[in-house]
Amino acid sequence: MSNCCISGFSWNGTPSGRETKISDFNVYTAGENKDVAILFLHDIFGWTFRNNRLLADHFAKEVNATVLLPDFYNGEVVLEETIFDPEKFKNFDLNAWKERNGKENRAAGVHRFAKMLKVELGFKKVGAIGYCWGGWAAFQLGAKGKGLIDAISVAHPSFLTKEEIDNVAVPVQILAPEIDPQLTPELKEYVNKVIPTLGIEYDYQYFPGLVHGFACRADENSDKEKRGLERAKNAASGWFAQMLQWR
Repeated sequence: MSNCCISGFSWNGTPSGRETKISDFNVYTAGENKDVAILFLHDIFGWTFRNNRLLADHFAKEVNATVLLPDFYNGEVVLEETIFDPEKFKNFDLNAWKERNGKENRAAGVHRFAKMLKVELGFKKVGAIGYCWGGWAAFQLGAKGKGLIDAISVAHPSFLTKEEIDNVAVPVQILAPEIDPQLTPELKEYVNKVIPTLGIEYDYQYFPGLVHGFACRADENSDKEKRGLERAKNAASGWFAQMLQWR
């Protein structure tokens, strides 16, 4: 995880969902479908970030799903001003943040929330979409023997390991920018070598000229980034419609 994870742009728009509480998790919820859910695994900016909430609204509408965006950082918030305030950006201690919010501290909460979706909340089909930090979590939830979710989509995943790639057992979509210090050329080559051998459906989408973070923090004033963002949103919507609604 590098400084690209706290760079980007905040979007205009007003989220239309609602804040709820599920067990001890604060959750932004969009949509009303009682059978189909999408678990939104957020980036470093977490469950309050306007861009994440706008994306949740989009998927709720386009997929006809209930989208659940929980707080997996136990109340810690990275303010979106960090993106465009040079002083706050410079002073942000990314290494300390990673120590507090790495896999070893947050994976258990992610898995606990995911287990509730079918068992306690009664959803019949569940997908997971992970942006940046949330990418590794999506792969873990889709691992062999878990049975927690039915399909995943990840955009520029961070912290992803070859072991997590090897163990995935549900349909996978990857939204991969050309320039990404996390999904490196080596990992890009690895996913495209390994996943097609796993006997699962696989959709790899490549975004030339775009950088890590584009799918949730693109500059809407840049035609190139905006086109990439729209393509990524539509690709994920279509993926989940096929994997969760049409089966």
